[in-house]
Amino acid sequence: MMEHLVIFRFNEHYRPEQERQLLELLLTFKDHIPGIVELTAGVNMTEETDNIHGYSLGLRVTFTDREALRQYGPHPKHQEFVRSLDGILDQVVVVDYPVVK
Repeated sequence: MMEHLVIFRFNEHYRPEQERQLLELLLTFKDHIPGIVELTAGVNMTEETDNIHGYSLGLRVTFTDREALRQYGPHPKHQEFVRSLDGILDQVVVVDYPVVK
Protein backbone atom coordinates (compact mmCIF):
# COMPACT_ATOMS: atom_id res chain seq x y z
CA MET A 1 0.00 0.00 0.00
CA MET A 2 0.99 3.61 -0.56
CA GLU A 3 0.19 6.62 1.60
CA HIS A 4 -0.38 10.02 -0.04
CA LEU A 5 -0.31 13.07 2.25
CA VAL A 6 -1.09 16.57 1.05
CA ILE A 7 -1.32 19.88 2.91
CA PHE A 8 -2.55 23.07 1.30
CA ARG A 9 -1.82 26.72 1.97
CA PHE A 10 -4.15 29.22 0.32
CA ASN A 11 -3.53 32.78 -0.79
CA GLU A 12 -5.44 36.00 -0.13
CA HIS A 13 -8.04 35.14 -2.80
CA TYR A 14 -9.23 32.12 -0.82
CA ARG A 15 -12.58 32.62 0.91
CA PRO A 16 -13.40 30.59 4.05
CA GLU A 17 -16.74 29.52 2.52
CA GLN A 18 -14.76 27.58 -0.11
CA GLU A 19 -13.52 25.23 2.60
CA ARG A 20 -16.66 23.09 2.66
CA GLN A 21 -16.77 22.82 -1.15
CA LEU A 22 -13.14 21.70 -1.28
CA LEU A 23 -13.66 19.12 1.47
CA GLU A 24 -16.78 17.75 -0.18
CA LEU A 25 -14.95 17.35 -3.48
CA LEU A 26 -12.00 15.60 -1.80
CA LEU A 27 -14.33 13.20 -0.01
CA THR A 28 -15.88 12.09 -3.33
CA PHE A 29 -12.54 10.68 -4.50
CA LYS A 30 -13.03 7.32 -2.80
CA ASP A 31 -16.29 6.69 -4.66
CA HIS A 32 -14.87 7.64 -8.05
CA ILE A 33 -11.15 6.85 -8.16
CA PRO A 34 -10.08 3.19 -8.28
CA GLY A 35 -7.42 1.91 -5.90
CA ILE A 36 -8.29 4.06 -2.89
CA VAL A 37 -8.44 2.00 0.29
CA GLU A 38 -9.03 4.84 2.73
CA LEU A 39 -9.32 8.62 2.53
CA THR A 40 -9.56 11.34 5.15
CA ALA A 41 -9.51 15.11 4.74
CA GLY A 42 -10.02 18.01 7.08
CA VAL A 43 -9.27 21.51 8.23
CA ASN A 44 -6.12 22.03 10.27
CA MET A 45 -7.12 22.43 13.91
CA THR A 46 -3.65 22.37 15.45
CA GLU A 47 -3.05 24.47 18.52
CA GLU A 48 0.65 24.59 17.67
CA THR A 49 0.40 27.95 15.93
CA ASP A 50 4.18 28.23 15.57
CA ASN A 51 4.10 25.21 13.27
CA ILE A 52 1.04 25.89 11.13
CA HIS A 53 2.71 28.32 8.64
CA GLY A 54 -0.67 28.96 7.06
CA TYR A 55 -1.39 25.37 5.98
CA SER A 56 -5.09 24.98 6.55
CA LEU A 57 -6.34 21.88 4.71
CA GLY A 58 -5.03 18.33 4.83
CA LEU A 59 -5.61 15.15 2.82
CA ARG A 60 -4.54 11.57 3.48
CA VAL A 61 -5.20 8.85 0.92
CA THR A 62 -4.17 5.20 1.21
CA PHE A 63 -3.82 3.45 -2.15
CA THR A 64 -3.67 -0.27 -2.86
CA ASP A 65 -0.29 0.10 -4.55
CA ARG A 66 2.05 2.47 -6.37
CA GLU A 67 0.26 1.99 -9.68
CA ALA A 68 -3.05 3.13 -8.15
CA LEU A 69 -1.26 6.24 -6.88
CA ARG A 70 0.14 6.88 -10.37
CA GLN A 71 -3.33 6.57 -11.91
CA TYR A 72 -4.79 8.99 -9.35
CA GLY A 73 -3.02 12.13 -10.64
CA PRO A 74 -4.52 12.19 -14.15
CA HIS A 75 -7.94 10.87 -13.05
CA PRO A 76 -10.75 13.30 -14.10
CA LYS A 77 -12.11 13.62 -10.54
CA HIS A 78 -8.66 14.57 -9.23
CA GLN A 79 -8.17 17.00 -12.11
CA GLU A 80 -11.54 18.60 -11.28
CA PHE A 81 -10.21 19.26 -7.76
CA VAL A 82 -6.93 20.63 -9.10
CA ARG A 83 -8.87 23.07 -11.33
CA SER A 84 -10.91 24.19 -8.30
CA LEU A 85 -7.66 25.41 -6.70
CA ASP A 86 -6.90 27.77 -9.58
CA GLY A 87 -6.25 31.26 -8.25
CA ILE A 88 -6.48 30.35 -4.55
CA LEU A 89 -3.53 28.00 -3.94
CA ASP A 90 -0.36 29.47 -2.50
CA GLN A 91 1.59 26.30 -1.78
CA VAL A 92 1.09 22.57 -1.50
CA VAL A 93 3.23 19.93 0.20
CA VAL A 94 2.96 16.32 -0.97
CA VAL A 95 4.51 13.23 0.65
CA ASP A 96 4.11 9.73 -0.80
CA TYR A 97 5.51 6.67 0.94
CA PRO A 98 4.98 2.92 1.10
CA VAL A 99 3.03 1.81 4.15
CA VAL A 100 5.22 -0.14 6.55
CA LYS A 101 3.56 -2.26 9.20
